[in-house]
Amino acid sequence: MSNQETNPGQDSKARADQERTLRPAVDIFEDATGITVMADMPGVPKEKLDIQVDKDSLSIGGEILLEMPAEMEPVHADVRLTRYQRSFTLSRELDTDQVEANFKDGVLILRIPKAEAHQTRKIQVRAA
Repeated sequence: MSNQETNPGQDSKARADQERTLRPAVDIFEDATGITVMADMPGVPKEKLDIQVDKDSLSIGGEILLEMPAEMEPVHADVRLTRYQRSFTLSRELDTDQVEANFKDGVLILRIPKAEAHQTRKIQVRAA
């Protein structure tokens, strides 16, 4: 998986929309059987997550819902944007048909296994 975000061919409107989103902090781990992507997306309910995989690209997004009691009014807000968005280019050795997603405590965890042909196999040695 490339850690570079996809960016080619975006028109100015798409680029402007991207600039108005928050970029979630992401950790990516790789092991012999695949990769795990952990994205911090606090304030996003599970129903507002948007995860899309298309061939070799992964896009994660989500709408932040900040609930506030009706009788309260904000006097200061550090969070002015309400949408997370980030995209990645995936390695072709990953099996994008088998992506699993879990979401807990504002952390999105995606598990993308390597295609069987790209997984490390142990070779049994027979006595001759």
